Amino acid sequence: MTKNEASLREKSIVFIGFMGVGKTTIGELVAKKLYRTFIDIDKEIEKEFNMPIPKIFKTIGEKPFRKREKEIITDYCQQKLKIISVGGGAFLQKDIREICLTNCIVFFLDVSWDSWKDRLDILIDSRPVLQGRTLEEIEELFYKRQNTYSLHNSKLTTDDLEVEEIANYITDSLKLAWEIYEPITD
Repeated sequence: MTKNEASLREKSIVFIGFMGVGKTTIGELVAKKLYRTFIDIDKEIEKEFNMPIPKIFKTIGEKPFRKREKEIITDYCQQKLKIISVGGGAFLQKDIREICLTNCIVFFLDVSWDSWKDRLDILIDSRPVLQGRTLEEIEELFYKRQNTYSLHNSKLTTDDLEVEEIANYITDSLKLAWEIYEPITD
């Protein structure tokens, strides 16, 4: 694995978290605020295969999907000045975690189970991993993944926060870190 030798200000930012937490919505807003390019890994894969993720899973299978997902994430994580949203299951792969943590700033967008399950009705049809599971099985998956998501550079619990508040908090935090750790000198 090669390491991106970008300065702290230039490092790409990766958003992780359980499916439906708002990685794409928040990522797009943060990208606008920081004048960066936003990359949604799932959308990139859908464009490449010319079909939605659920159909990719049914037609091609999860294994080829995960392989391509890893290649795309690896490519973008080695670039500078990107805002990257990775699918809820991508960060579960050890290689992807290492690539993200080595090359980028990783933000974990956390949400409580109670807040998340209120979104289930709008998520279930577009998330193959949820289909055919009971609420108890989904809850088990939710808590199981929390352990993996705990490997990050920064965490923000999004319960009861508006998207704009979250994006402002993240951009303000990044700007403060840049000033502290890499002040611009004349």
